[in-house]
Amino acid sequence: MPQTASSAIAYIDYNAAARELHVTFTSGRRYSYADVPAEVYFQFCRAASKGVFFNAMIRDHYAFAERH
Repeated sequence: MPQTASSAIAYIDYNAAARELHVTFTSGRRYSYADVPAEVYFQFCRAASKGVFFNAMIRDHYAFAERH
């Protein structure tokens, strides 16, 4: 799982077969986001600010579940 240089997001990962994005926040909370296109994941990886990208393009756009 790639580590990020972000004050809010610690790790992001993507399961292409399931189209599932996995996000681990610096708080330790982990979430899975469903039906995320691969291009969104790649844009997320390249984003200068992971937090800004997450808030604009992922949060409130995809169904999610907290992972334990």
